[in-house]
Amino acid sequence: MTDWSADLAKTFGQGDPEADADATADKKADKKKGYKQELLDLQIKLVILQKHLIEHDLQVLVIFEGRDAAGKDGVIKRITQHLSPRETRVVALGKPSDREQASWYFQRHVAHLPAEQEMVLMNRSWYNRAGVERVMGFCNELEYQAFLRGVVPFEHNLVRAGIQVLKYYLDISRDEQAERLEDRRVNPLKQWKISPIDAVALEKFDAYSAARDAMFVGTHNELTPWTIVRTDDKKTARLNIIRDMLARIESPERHEYAEVPDRSVVFEFAEECLTDGRLAR
Repeated sequence: MTDWSADLAKTFGQGDPEADADATADKKADKKKGYKQELLDLQIKLVILQKHLIEHDLQVLVIFEGRDAAGKDGVIKRITQHLSPRETRVVALGKPSDREQASWYFQRHVAHLPAEQEMVLMNRSWYNRAGVERVMGFCNELEYQAFLRGVVPFEHNLVRAGIQVLKYYLDISRDEQAERLEDRRVNPLKQWKISPIDAVALEKFDAYSAARDAMFVGTHNELTPWTIVRTDDKKTARLNIIRDMLARIESPERHEYAEVPDRSVVFEFAEECLTDGRLAR
């Protein structure tokens, strides 16, 4: 392209396609590099946090709930990537056995609670009863109501026993969920994630929204509040979940790792969330 034609192209909004493509690629590379550096910086602070948890015999339980394909696996992977496997456990329970179904609902979860010096991350938890089980009809109304009556006192007992409890709900828009579920279906590396529940996730999107709202209203409280994460941008969500954890987990040396999350991405539930557009509908 000659100098005069290049000037005309700028004047009339036309550019060199190859140059435009290169510029776009450079921007994507810079953004990716920036994300990786931010993530590494936060992971270093997580290591510092874990050092203090071990030194002071602290116990931390982090619960991750949310819609299918909202990014629970991804954020847990980034949190635990450089932490000590001896003091970090990920719990992702499968379908309850016949014996577990005949037991106190919370019983099978109790064995997985953190001991001193441990951080436990639950990829889904006892809140299955208020989400998947409620929507899919895997529990009856009496069981559901009994759960709502019992879950907050149960969590308060955990806090009184010295366990710090953080509860995150990963929210995702209808369109983004559809795109991720399709990627999961065709990606050979993600076949292990596919479940029969996926097939009806979009069909029951509104039902899951109603169950989520009822869960927030019935179980949000000052001692074990719900924190909502908007996850359409997975990388931004991951960074801000880690920042929020670093901001909220308490230890005597908290100033060495504390961070400030973006409150447009990660925020505590409040009644106005039900109507102000921040939750996916």
